[in-house]
Amino acid sequence: MNDATPVTVMVRGELAPGQTKKFVLPNQGYEIECFVINHNGTLHAWVNRCRHVPMTMDWIENRFLSEDGRHIQCATHGACYNPDTGECVIGPACGKFLIRVPLEVVGDEVRATCPAEAVPEDVRGRPGA
Repeated sequence: MNDATPVTVMVRGELAPGQTKKFVLPNQGYEIECFVINHNGTLHAWVNRCRHVPMTMDWIENRFLSEDGRHIQCATHGACYNPDTGECVIGPACGKFLIRVPLEVVGDEVRATCPAEAVPEDVRGRPGA
């Protein structure tokens, strides 16, 4: 079962273009680490898990972007993802997509809802999952 209750993760205007922020969402008894990015004035949120190797992607705490700021870059092996679509365009995960976290703006609050697929496949269906 998915914990579909939206969680406030930031306030509108908190992130300037090119900035990111990590947050945690509950899902099936697990805490799922995610991040939001302001890409050209639009917010996008993703599960903080590379699609090649299921590891977190920030190479320094809360640092997700490549040096030129054009891609979300995995610290483990350098896979690069488009910030707006989540598609891997460089590296071993090419053609795969990050797991999108749905966002909604209510007043000044930016809320996220954890997607069901955020719980790793190897723990789905276990007790507490």
